[in-house]
Amino acid sequence: METNIKTKHILVISQYFYPEEFRINDICCEWVKRGYKVTVVTGIPNYPIGEFFDGYSYEQKRTENWNGIDIIRLPILPRRTGSLSLIKNYFSFVREGLKWVKKTKIRADLVYTFEVSPMTQALVGVKYAKKFKVPHFLYITDLWPENVSIITGIKSKILLYPIQLMVDYIYKNSDYILTASKSFVPSVLGRNVPDYKVEYWPQYVEQIYGPISNPPLIPEMKSDVLNFVFAGNLGQAQNLGILVQAAQQLRSEDILVRFTLIGDGRYKKDLLDQVERYELHHYFQFIDRKSSSEIPIYLAQADVLLILLAKSEVFAMTIPAKTQSCMASGKPILVSADGEVQSIISEAEAGLTSGAENVEAFVENIKQFLSYTEQERVKLGENALRYSEEHFKRERLLKRLDSLFDEYTR
Repeated sequence: METNIKTKHILVISQYFYPEEFRINDICCEWVKRGYKVTVVTGIPNYPIGEFFDGYSYEQKRTENWNGIDIIRLPILPRRTGSLSLIKNYFSFVREGLKWVKKTKIRADLVYTFEVSPMTQALVGVKYAKKFKVPHFLYITDLWPENVSIITGIKSKILLYPIQLMVDYIYKNSDYILTASKSFVPSVLGRNVPDYKVEYWPQYVEQIYGPISNPPLIPEMKSDVLNFVFAGNLGQAQNLGILVQAAQQLRSEDILVRFTLIGDGRYKKDLLDQVERYELHHYFQFIDRKSSSEIPIYLAQADVLLILLAKSEVFAMTIPAKTQSCMASGKPILVSADGEVQSIISEAEAGLTSGAENVEAFVENIKQFLSYTEQERVKLGENALRYSEEHFKRERLLKRLDSLFDEYTR
């Protein structure tokens, strides 16, 4: 790849960063390679397990340099478990971030806020941009306040109103807004944001992902039956309970498949309990969280890759980050989700889809995969890879950011 030499200094605001596994890690590494200076303001790593990672604390590694990126870690509260702890975690980042902005002398040319929930972190980016009179770029992967309402169950307009005001304030004080999903654009524009400063910018495929010929065998992954693999956060939003329901129905029909779940998250214990309660051990295997560099080997062992989401208006507008990595792996995909991700897989002819939480349709699609020949499954994987290369190409998307940064920092 030809390197575009830059001298700009990008300040990244992201509550999550290395060693937590998010796409912003790869983006920052790429910016360094392209000649940018990059400083990241983040938290003490604790996602998704909820406790600080080994080697990190209020005293340890509060600043470090990783792959040429300067990292500043704010003394946030860990997520732990329960909604109250999560709220405290969100607000501790804002509190400590605003304190940092007030005292910092670091001068960047622009601010880039990487917004996976919570949106509150963008307040830190806005504050810095105002203080130093530099442009603020906001990248939205989770839509607020809609996401808050879905996750918490809060429907009261009175309770959601302060969050709406916050979102309006952030949008108004962002110079350019990029969205990870096409469906987010109308929602953003509906908040009196001019269309010239909103753009769909999908998450690109990281270079570590791609089809692997003759991957090494992984002993912990059984491969005696058709293997459906889910890798990532095991949370409520992923509606992993549908796998338990599907396994029960398949067992009643004397059909055996295996669901392999790789990762950790707030729903994992519930899922393990359900597998134990319903005696579904033959249908499941659980593998502990792996680093992003290890995941491609695990995906290569799959017969089918899973993309699952709970039913909600917001999730129907969301493209989960795993969509790009799954498609780039060149494997067939089984989707249980509404909206945009379903449309992408259908358009690509990369697998089978059903609506979110529709157990009957999900099970029928599993049985359809069982009926496919190896050649038919290979064809679906090839379609996924081709679509990925056409729509989620890394270099093209990064060049677009280069041109935006040039335009707003002249």
